[in-house]
Amino acid sequence: MQAKRCQGSTLAYLMVEPDGYTAEVDYPLVVLLHGFGASMDDLAGLCPAIDRGGYLYACPNGPLPFAIAPGVTGYGWTPPRGQAAAEDAGRAKDLLDAFFQEVMELYNVPPGRVLLGGFSQGGGMTYRCGLPRPETFRGLAALSSVMPEPAELRPTLPGPRTQAIFISHGTSDDILPVEEGRKALEFLQAEGYAPDYREYPMRHEINAAVMGDLVPWIRDLLPPATP
Repeated sequence: MQAKRCQGSTLAYLMVEPDGYTAEVDYPLVVLLHGFGASMDDLAGLCPAIDRGGYLYACPNGPLPFAIAPGVTGYGWTPPRGQAAAEDAGRAKDLLDAFFQEVMELYNVPPGRVLLGGFSQGGGMTYRCGLPRPETFRGLAALSSVMPEPAELRPTLPGPRTQAIFISHGTSDDILPVEEGRKALEFLQAEGYAPDYREYPMRHEINAAVMGDLVPWIRDLLPPATP
C-alpha cells in the first residue's frame, strides 16, 4: 500500500492506494474521519486491516488546529464539545462535502461506491455528512461517537431510510459514555433506519473486536475490487 500526503482545495488529506494500484480498476472508496485532537494519520492504520488490495482510502485532516500538549498539535472538525456552535459544524460539513467530490472525481469513484466512517468527533461528522446523502455513501460507520442534535439532522434525512449504518461503542467509555451510542440507535430506529449496533467491553477506542465485526460488514456491503 502507498500513502500520499495531499493538499486538496479545502482540506489536507492522506490518500492510501492499495497494493498493485492501477487506475484501470474500479476501486470502492473508504473515507475515514479522525477524532478530536488526532490527525489524518490516525485512522490510516486501519486500512491494511480492512483490505490491502481492494479499496482506495482517503483520510482528511480536520480544519481546526489545537495545542493538545506542549509542542503537539492535534486537529478537530469543530471546537471541543460544549464550545461548538451550529455554524462550526456547518463550516466543517461544507469543507468535507467539497473534499468528497474532489477525491471521487480524481479517482473516478461513482456515487454509491463510497463508505464513510469516523471515530468520536469524526463519527459525528459521519452522521452529519452521510445521512443526507445515501446516494453517495453506500454505508456509514460511527465508532464511539455522538449523534448530532435530532433537530439538526431530522430535516436533512432522505425519504428512503435503507442506508446501512454500523455503530460501535464501549461500555466503559469514559470520554463519550455508552448512553450516547444508545441514543443514536434510538433516534435512527425511530426514524426508520435499521442500524447494526454493537457494544464492547472497552473504553474510548477501536479495538480488535470492533475491527473483527466492522471489516466483514464493510466487505459484505461494498465488496473489494479484484484487480
